[in-house]
This record gives sequence, C-alpha cells and structure tokens, in this order.
Amino acid sequence: MASPASIPNVQVGGNPSVPVLAYGTGTAWFKGTGKSEINRELVESIKTAIKLGYYHLDGAEVYGTEPELGVAIKESGVAREKLFVVTKVYPNIADIPNAIEQSLKKLQLGYVDLYLIHCPFFAKSDKELQDAWAAMEKVKESGKAKEIGVSNYTKVHLEATFKTAKIPPAINQIEFHPYLQHGDLLDYHKEKGIVTSAYGPLTPITRAAGGPLETVLTGLAKKYAVTPGDVAIRWAIERGAIAITTSSKESRLTEYLRTVKFDLTPQEVKQISELGNQKHYRSFWKDKFAADDRT
Repeated sequence: MASPASIPNVQVGGNPSVPVLAYGTGTAWFKGTGKSEINRELVESIKTAIKLGYYHLDGAEVYGTEPELGVAIKESGVAREKLFVVTKVYPNIADIPNAIEQSLKKLQLGYVDLYLIHCPFFAKSDKELQDAWAAMEKVKESGKAKEIGVSNYTKVHLEATFKTAKIPPAINQIEFHPYLQHGDLLDYHKEKGIVTSAYGPLTPITRAAGGPLETVLTGLAKKYAVTPGDVAIRWAIERGAIAITTSSKESRLTEYLRTVKFDLTPQEVKQISELGNQKHYRSFWKDKFAADDRT
C-alpha cells in the first residue's frame, strides 16, 4: 500500500502539527442525534480518508457521527497521537462537562484534540456566551480537550467572549468561501491569534455554481491541471484557513490532496476574492443570519 499523503501542518493554539486539510463528517454524512445504528459506509469512508493521509478528522455532537469516527479510528490502525480529532458541542451546550464525557464515550477516546462550541445561537446574552466559554476552559484544564475553540462566531460573539476569557479560542470554524468572506473577520482572527477553519469551501462549485467565479476558476483549473473545486479549496488555504472537505468517493478524496501541491499567485488569490465579493451566498445557518449578512 502506498504511503499516506503528507498534508502540511499549521499551528493551532499550542499544537504545531495540525493538518491544513481536514476530512469532515457533517453535510452529506449528517445523521442527527438519537440514531444509534452505526453507518458502516461512513466508517469505511473515514478509514479510507485516514489511509490517504487525512489525519485531521472533524465531527460534532449534532452530526450524530461521533460513534462512526470512534470505530473508524479504532479500526484504522493509525496511532492516536498521529490524529487530530475535532468534535463540537451544541445540543448539550447547557451541560458542557457532561457533553464532553458523552462525546468521548462515543468516540472511544480519552481526549479530543479540539473541542468547539458549535454555534453562538444558544445564547440570549453575552453572559451566556461567557459562561459557556468558562465551562470550555475547564474542559481544557481537565485534559479532555487539548485545545478549545468556537464555530460560526462573528466578531461580536468573539468580542463578548474575550471580555472574560482566560484562554483565547484557538479556532473559529466558519463557512468560508469566495461568496462568503466575512468582511474583516479573518483580520480580527489574526489579530487575536485565532486560526480560521473553513467549511463549505466548495460552495462556488456546488451550491452556488454559475456565478461570477465560474470562468476564472475554470481557467485556473486548466492552468494548474486540477479541478475548479481544487482551486476553490486552495484559495481558502491561501487565505490562511484550514479547509474542511468530505466525500464518500476515494477518487474525490485523492483529488483533493492536490490542493496542497500547488500555489495560487497573490494576484490570482486577489482576483478570486474580488470576483467572489460580487455575489453573496450562505449555505448554512441561513435562518440565524440576515439575508445579506456579510459576516
């Protein structure tokens, strides 16, 4: 068997070895909570991803896929310390100490590498955001999560959190692609030492195809002998984000590995960004954000 691909690493919090390309178990694999039957197709897909070199694995309590992640990790034969395992809390956000225990049980792990608050929408006040973050800090202090962070937070949510935080969020995982660039949020992340993690990087190719980027993505794909999807993922990485993608097909996962083997020029990154700003499209949490939120 060929050796797994070597995906470059970035530093997240105190961990310098976090792969910049991740395999996600949301979207198409979303099972939801309360469904106990193991999805063997997902288990095999995760094992395939690990075999190919995707050691950054992204899950969540609300996806209902933590049991499959746990089985796949166990069956993969890859040492636990080589993997960077992420999960998120949302349904049980009111009891984070119990939530992490339940997630670890489903994952069959003693700790996760990154534990995220899945979204800020549970909170009706700054204090609720701050109290949840204080509970997350205790999870990190306990060793049950090596790093802690947030997901789907805007600058407003982060500013409220920072007012009382003792430990800064290591990551903000957000929907990020050329049609949803979040204004100055990424600059704020950099200022605060927060790493951006991008889900939905393929949106201009999939859910929002036919927009102002179609011609340039096609042209760049031809130039670099890749696909337009590869170019879209590479753009997110060039912007400083960890890119999360997924597929049930080994051929597609293999294809995505090309995204760490070529570089876009600064001019090309700028062109994609400028054209992307001509269209606004959000795929997830639409009901929680204004129709043209830009954040």
